[in-house]
Amino acid sequence: MSAAPSFADLGVPANLVDALVAMDRPTPFPIQAATLPSTLAGMDVLGRGKTGSGKTLAFAIPLVARLAGLRRIPGEPTGLVLAPTRELATQIAASITPLAKAAGLNVTTVFGGVSQRPQEQAFRAGVDIVVACPGRLEDLISQKIVSLGNVQITVLDEADHMADLGFLPGVTRLLSQTPTQGQRMLFSATLDNGVDKIAKRFLSNPVEHSIDPADSPVPDMTHHVFEAADQDAKKDLIKLLASGTSKRILFSRTKHQAKRLAKQLTAAGIPAVDLQGNLSQNARDRNLAALSDGSVRVLVATDVAARGVHVDGIDLVVHMDPPADHKAYLHRSGRTARAGASGDVVTLMTPEQRREVKDLLRRAGIKAQPQQVDASSAAVIELVGEIAEHVAPRPGGPGSGNAPAQQSAGTSSGANAQRKRAAREQRERQGGSRGGQPRGGRGQGGRGSGSGAGSRSGSGSRTSQGGGRPAGQGGRSGGGQRRGGQR
Repeated sequence: MSAAPSFADLGVPANLVDALVAMDRPTPFPIQAATLPSTLAGMDVLGRGKTGSGKTLAFAIPLVARLAGLRRIPGEPTGLVLAPTRELATQIAASITPLAKAAGLNVTTVFGGVSQRPQEQAFRAGVDIVVACPGRLEDLISQKIVSLGNVQITVLDEADHMADLGFLPGVTRLLSQTPTQGQRMLFSATLDNGVDKIAKRFLSNPVEHSIDPADSPVPDMTHHVFEAADQDAKKDLIKLLASGTSKRILFSRTKHQAKRLAKQLTAAGIPAVDLQGNLSQNARDRNLAALSDGSVRVLVATDVAARGVHVDGIDLVVHMDPPADHKAYLHRSGRTARAGASGDVVTLMTPEQRREVKDLLRRAGIKAQPQQVDASSAAVIELVGEIAEHVAPRPGGPGSGNAPAQQSAGTSSGANAQRKRAAREQRERQGGSRGGQPRGGRGQGGRGSGSGAGSRSGSGSRTSQGGGRPAGQGGRSGGGQRRGGQR
């Protein structure tokens, strides 16, 4: 049996191979090995693969490799990736950025729910690759801030989810503004709900690659169905399933339930955060960062996290109620057992939900025997494993529901308040003098404290500006500025 090809064997440039190794991605996944010869050659590709199969790098590698060296023109990106959600756009940009840096390119994200100004500034400085949600990108185009007339490569990711959310008309308008001779790649789990029409209209003689059936379960994912006697018994199960030492996501049907349960778990000594549609983008980014860095181990989420959220080390996904359909089940479950790792999925139900769950699992192609359990059952205890140390709620502590940290009673702990106190204490030490030093310190503090929050809400935009400035010092940005000014 011959060895699997390496990235170098597939034609990936050496600088990107080194970047992939640094990203701990030394060998290609099947969908990458299947598509890279075609995509690196500039061919249109229609790729289908289940969630967690490695689709992002499958298009990120040729996107960066083929755009390297092209002239950067303010307001006219050469690469475009369309994604259905802010979370997915952020994740895609995070995957592309290390490769882009290795090739001297920059990346920015464009989506609603955050200030438009950093996105405007990024385009004025010059952006090579933009990862965007359709709505905000159309807004920027209508304001003459960005043009798609110079896009050489367009990628449509999670096209089936775009269709589910009703975004295909906007996608069609955007694709129509990209050059017809450009390369186009479409990646999707399925080709229903109009996705096939998009593919036929915009892809030219595409090479089609399908890795595993579109809705197939992941082999390294173990599925469990736990039946609780009633709602009280189910609440006890949820608390126990949340109490382990590994990272886990608990899926809720409603935003209110997600928010409430995260606070209840935190109050019970199990730090948890929520991810749901009522949160601002800053709060979403902050909560995901807390899960990623291990500050908390539990995320309580609605289906907003079912796609596009990749956090390493998610060992357990819990459906606190059966999801609406089998597609939602597979996408939720796909937050674990990603990139070749293993994971467990638990579906909780009560006796009256037996028929619903049986039909759901049949449609999803999952074989799992329901077990009647409670919080003392051996099957549950074995699955949970080691119980994490109790974390008492406290101001400034991890998890939702904790009050902000306070330095002393009656004082604000906000960054601006801390700067004011520091400046006031400095003046007092200098005898009430209003010298320039405290003002200078305050200005520096404002910049420092602002960068952290800003990078979360618009990391792609800020990254692209930073990446754009060095390139702008060279020759390729100068001419583009004249052209941009004419527009």
